[in-house]
Amino acid sequence: MHTATKTFAVALVLVLTATGLWAAASEEAPAPAAEKEMVTDPTTGKMVTAPQYGGTITYSQPGYAENSIDAAYCCGAAYFIGGVNETLAIADWGISRDTFDFAPVYLPTSVLTGQLAESWDVSDPLTYVFRIREGVHWHDKEPMNGRELTAEDIVFNYHRFLGLGSGFTEPSPSYAGGRSAALPLESVTAPDQRTVVFKLKHPILDGPLKIANNAHMMPPEVIKRDGNINRADWQNLVGTGPYEITDWVEESSITYTRNPNYWGTDEKYPENRLPYTDELTNLIIREPATVAAALRSGKLDMLITAASFANVEMAESLQETNPEITLYPWDYRSNYSYRAYNPFVPSPTDDIRVRHAIQMALDLETINDTYFQGYGKWEPQGRVGDNILGGYNNPFEEWPEEIKQYWRYDPEGAERLLDEAGYPRGEDGTRFELPMVFVGSYHDTGYYDIVIAYLAEVGIAAEKDPMDHPSWMVQARDASWPGLAMGFLGLDYPPAGMCYTDATHYMKVPDDPEQTALHEAIMAATSYEEEARLVKECDMLMIQKHEIIWGPKIPQFTAAQPWVIGYNGEGELCNQCNSAPIYARLWIDQEVKAMSQ
Repeated sequence: MHTATKTFAVALVLVLTATGLWAAASEEAPAPAAEKEMVTDPTTGKMVTAPQYGGTITYSQPGYAENSIDAAYCCGAAYFIGGVNETLAIADWGISRDTFDFAPVYLPTSVLTGQLAESWDVSDPLTYVFRIREGVHWHDKEPMNGRELTAEDIVFNYHRFLGLGSGFTEPSPSYAGGRSAALPLESVTAPDQRTVVFKLKHPILDGPLKIANNAHMMPPEVIKRDGNINRADWQNLVGTGPYEITDWVEESSITYTRNPNYWGTDEKYPENRLPYTDELTNLIIREPATVAAALRSGKLDMLITAASFANVEMAESLQETNPEITLYPWDYRSNYSYRAYNPFVPSPTDDIRVRHAIQMALDLETINDTYFQGYGKWEPQGRVGDNILGGYNNPFEEWPEEIKQYWRYDPEGAERLLDEAGYPRGEDGTRFELPMVFVGSYHDTGYYDIVIAYLAEVGIAAEKDPMDHPSWMVQARDASWPGLAMGFLGLDYPPAGMCYTDATHYMKVPDDPEQTALHEAIMAATSYEEEARLVKECDMLMIQKHEIIWGPKIPQFTAAQPWVIGYNGEGELCNQCNSAPIYARLWIDQEVKAMSQ
């Protein structure tokens, strides 16, 4: 059985290159330098090629930001602006990977360090004081023209995000609802040009994380002039980050060019100014097979998160044909779970007995061991994932038996429940028809064929209904989807936000008074122990409701070519900031790349 720690080494390539043996094996290759400079990566202890400047990192992370790339209007904007617009804090790239490996999506406060903020203090439970870093300048383009970042810029952005002033009276679209509730701010002020004071309505745990690591600073002059930044107006985007967007061809590519005046240095090698590469190129590739082909040909240098492989077989095939490519499997949620309850559209799944029966009809252990080659986690999880530390999740072995029985494979029991619910088999053996809505670019569609076969065994005639992401978002937001729809469980996200009613991928869902009360209690928790207890209670409440059918938690794969140096499978350095801050800290071994192509 495979494990989530499986990696595929490429050290041989580096050794051959460093010693000159690679060139000896190739008549056409030019003779390399007698000795290549190597350094120790202080976070892993590995010897790597010394940092080099220049070149381009080409990757694929398509993302979906609809019409806006403005952090106040679309949280998906981070897929595009993460290397341009920065946050107050970021995860510390320089910490030991034995301490934190950056694989989970959730970043605990303990790994944060200052980005636009040099430091912060908690003067009392309701007051956070951030000291803004000196020497940070907006990009040298109109209308910012390279002026220095000030505390007033930070205040303007939080006023805009949360409706707290500067002409803004309501939270912006991407901060309305749960995100706004998670930031119970009374005021944001700047007593001087280097200090920002956040006053809370009530104490919250992980205050620095919620305040500093989850909001990209947008250019005030541009916002005042244009109102918000749409995709068509990408040229207007200005930031403080290591890159600027210099070209955007819709559904083709986005080009980022090095900011020559960037303030940041490499946390591993503080004497080095970031970024290392001259350009980033994001190829918008939505078909996983095309992504794999681009990696095989060397067209892509690496791949992190959003455009991962659709199935394990594809990753295995790539490793067989291209063993020099390093693959890093990681899981952060079950993409193969699906929402089975939509009170806005009548369906047999309105009856919890039907939802129980659907779950009981699926032999997930066998599916995982065969179709997914043992890579996944098939044992059920609730909303809170098993990678969250601190006792926030409910391990399946601790569930009450009266609940467990409905999450185990039991086709006979499923048939009994369907009979009890009033859905007997018809003359053709079918009880009812059920559409399965999913987004093709997110999922391995072969899994749905397997699920359909299992459901047919208990008399449910399921049928796949694939759609593109924009169409799905329309149905999700107005709750017009029928039958089963894509949903997620086992999420390794910030646990305090898991209980919010709308924490289901932007779906319109009814308010549950009990769940809402628990969410409010979680937000008001004064200790991590109390927070964990309440999160577990809410997680169990959602498990009991069984509104989402559990499917196996299958890893996705990040990938890196042998010439990409400094990467060890990391995912993100800030919540929803995409991987551009990581790319800024990587470099290309030009010699290895030239020899490989």
